[in-house]
This record gives sequence, structure tokens and C-alpha cells, in this order.
Amino acid sequence: MVVETVTNECVCEVDAKRLWTAIVKDGHNLFPKVFPEAFSSITFVEGDGGVGTIKQINFTPANRDFRYFKEKVDEIDEEKMVFKFTIIEGGPLGTKLRALSFELKVAPREEMGCVVTRIINYETNPSAQGDQGIQQLKDNAVATFRKIDKYLISNPNLYC
Repeated sequence: MVVETVTNECVCEVDAKRLWTAIVKDGHNLFPKVFPEAFSSITFVEGDGGVGTIKQINFTPANRDFRYFKEKVDEIDEEKMVFKFTIIEGGPLGTKLRALSFELKVAPREEMGCVVTRIINYETNPSAQGDQGIQQLKDNAVATFRKIDKYLISNPNLYC
């Protein structure tokens, strides 16, 4: 069993508040639109998007590892643009990981745009071996934010 924290940062060209709104406030619509090859849908199981909300993220058949996971919103700080959530069911839980949580921070840059920081906290199962897909989580973070950044740049009227 391994308990570890992984941090990724990505510089984006779009305004911090705009990226925050797109990812945190409307991510349930944005992610299936920007990543149709990966996400089939994101639905609210409980709540309205605030703290305590449970969302189910459904994946396309292209994801061979799992079909869905459920996440619970632990914290939303609008002023500091900090969003925390925990995977509570599905995905790599049970088979590879015992616990998995994320923290997303969006901070404006003086020059232009923003910096997105994603912190992953996870605990592997005692029987798990190797990186158990964590490397994929690490690698996907920067690519995900860059693709959303490009999408927002090419759609300048969205989330303004």
C-alpha cells in the first residue's frame, strides 16, 4: 500500500475566472463536448453542483479499464478558485486504489491567462503492484487543460 500525492501545473491562455467557470461550474456539459471520445455523459446523482453533490462520470467504450466513477464535491471556494472532490465509487477504486481525491486550483497570471494546478492524493490497495494507472492520471492532466484552453480560445463567447 502506497499513499502518495502528485501535483501537475499547466499554464493556460484564457482568463482564470473563465476557465474556472467552464471546468467547475459547467464541467458536466463541457467535458463530454470537448472529449466525446472519452466521456459519454456526466450526470448529477445528488445535489445541484455545490458541496456534497455527487456526480456520475460515464465513459465511452474507448476506456477499457472502467465504465464510470462517482465523485463527491468536498469543497468549492469561489474567491480562491479552489475545487476539491473525492472519487467515492467505480473507476480504479477497489481494484487498484483504496482512495482517490483531487484538488484543482486556478490562479490568474500577471502576464495573461492563468495557471491550473491539479493535486492528486491516492492510496493504493495492498495487493496493487506498479503504478496502477496513476501515470496515466498524471499525463492526462496537462493535456486535458491544454485542450480545454484551446476550445475556449476558439469559442471566445463561451463562459464570459
